[in-house]
Amino acid sequence: MKYLRWLLLPFSLIYALVVLLRNWFYDAGLFKSLEFDMPVISVGNLDVGGAGKSPMTEYLIRLLKNEHQLATLSRGYGRKTKGFLTAAASATATDIGDEPAQFSHKFPEVTVAVCEDRVAGIEQLKTSHNLIILDDAYQHRAVKPGLSILLFDYNKLYDTRFVLPAGNLREPFSGKWRADIMVITKCPPALTEEEMTRCYYRVNPQSFQPLFFSTINYLPLQDMQQRQLGYKIEADTTVFLLTGIANPKPLVTHLKMATQHIIHHNYPDHHPFTLKNIAKLAAEFAACKAQKKVIITTEKDAQRLGVHDLLPEVSRLFILVIPIGISFLGDGQHNFDKLITDYVRKYSK
Repeated sequence: MKYLRWLLLPFSLIYALVVLLRNWFYDAGLFKSLEFDMPVISVGNLDVGGAGKSPMTEYLIRLLKNEHQLATLSRGYGRKTKGFLTAAASATATDIGDEPAQFSHKFPEVTVAVCEDRVAGIEQLKTSHNLIILDDAYQHRAVKPGLSILLFDYNKLYDTRFVLPAGNLREPFSGKWRADIMVITKCPPALTEEEMTRCYYRVNPQSFQPLFFSTINYLPLQDMQQRQLGYKIEADTTVFLLTGIANPKPLVTHLKMATQHIIHHNYPDHHPFTLKNIAKLAAEFAACKAQKKVIITTEKDAQRLGVHDLLPEVSRLFILVIPIGISFLGDGQHNFDKLITDYVRKYSK
C-alpha cells in the first residue's frame, strides 16, 4: 500500500502549493489572523495522526488549572453536533468528540468547549475565562496563539516528509517555524544524549525554539468509571486489546512487557464503534479458554464506548482502561513548566 502512495505525488505537490499559498496569505496579512488580549496556548503537530496532543493538553491542564479560569477548545472531531458547545456532565463522544469528552470526564472543574470556528469559540469563552488551551490547532491560522507548542512523534521522526496524500504531513515541514516550543514525544525512556542530538538535527529548531523530549507514562489500569482496581496483567493473562487510535504500536509494545498473549481488535483513528464491533469482541472473549483474561482499551476509545447505544452491551463486559500521561526526559519538566507559567503570568499582567 505504501508504494502505491508514490503514485499520488503529483497530488501532493498540488496540495503543498495550496497550503504554502494559504500560509503566505496569513503571513503577509492578506488573510486575517486574530490575536486575543489573553493567554492562548495552542497544541498541535504537522502530520496526520497521534503525536500525543491529548496527553500534552492534559499536562497543561494539570499545570495551570488551579491558578486560572481555564478552558479547553477543540474542533470536536467525530461529533454529530455543530457549532459552539460546552461539555455537560453527561456529554459523550457523540456530543462533543472523543478527546473533549475525555478532558471533560477527567477534569470536571474545567470548561471544555468545542467549535469548528476557533475564533468564534474564543469569543464565547473569553468573558468568563482568563486562559484558553487550543487542542489540535496548529493549522488553524485564523487564530494567532500567544504560545504555540508543536509536537513530533519520535517514532515518525525519520519518515519521508511528503504532504498528503502521498505522505502524512498536513503542511510542508517548513511550517515548523511558527512554533514557540517543540517537543519530541513518545521517546524511549532511556534515550541517550547521542540520540537526542540526532533528533535535534532532524527537527532543526531555530534558536528561539526550545526543544524538549518526553516519553509516555502508562498509569495503573482503571474501570470505565475511572476507579483504580489494582488489576495486574501477568504472563499468563490473555489481553483483548480494543483500539481506534492513530498509532497503537507503543501500547502494544508496553503490554508485551507483561504478556505475549494479546488479541488486538484494531480500528482506524476515531472509529465510531458499532454494536457489531462489540458483539465480535464479546464472542471472542467468551470463547477464550484462558483462566485469566481481560479487555483493555484506551481512554480515548472508552469515550466512544460510552455512547448511549453501546452502553447496554459494553456494561456486560469486563473492560479496563489504561490511562497515559507524559514525563519529560532529563531536566525538561522544570524548564518546560517555567516557560509555560512565565508566559501565562507575564501575559496576564
